Amino acid sequence: MYLVRLIAALMLGLGVSACASVETATRNAPHDAPALRPAAVPLDVQEVRVRVPRSLRVSEANRYLPGGDIVWREDPPGDRHAQVAAILEQGLERGVAALPVGAVPVVLDVELTKFHALSEKARYTFGGVHAIQFTYTLRDPETGVALTEPKFVKADFKALGGQKAIAAERRGITQKVRITGQLAKVIRAELGAGDGYQAQALGLIGALNQL
Repeated sequence: MYLVRLIAALMLGLGVSACASVETATRNAPHDAPALRPAAVPLDVQEVRVRVPRSLRVSEANRYLPGGDIVWREDPPGDRHAQVAAILEQGLERGVAALPVGAVPVVLDVELTKFHALSEKARYTFGGVHAIQFTYTLRDPETGVALTEPKFVKADFKALGGQKAIAAERRGITQKVRITGQLAKVIRAELGAGDGYQAQALGLIGALNQL
């Protein structure tokens, strides 16, 4: 019953007559096919769920390219998985809060695949790239059924280094502030009207961050 209401809302969002079209779309669609396209109908994101798998490797090496899946230094030494999960939640929740509330309730289910901020050595010399990558799925809040296929998002962006990083920190613009803002921007582009977020071209440093 919920799926019928969902498809009805989608058809209305596209300007198609609901009564006849919903029945046709429901009859012709595969039973297990995700039915929702975020850009087609405004969403009501009721919850953001973030998973940072324990299988992701943390690197504390102070090298220009420290490797691993998680590189994070601005919080005190501790549970880096939990620390980056909190950053993701904050950024994504800020982003969805700025979206207009729509007719289709969803849960934003996110799994982190890479979180590279800068090591101390890179931060205070030439900078680099914040490589923040994740996969998200929109789910039915009541059943947990996936309404979309999982989508990989590469939210990488240029990181400050050297004197620019120091000057930014003096103004309170830390790595955490910039990463949180980037996540909010990216998820707004993904779930709002339009074609989704377009990954930036970051050259050689961006390519090295994929290793």
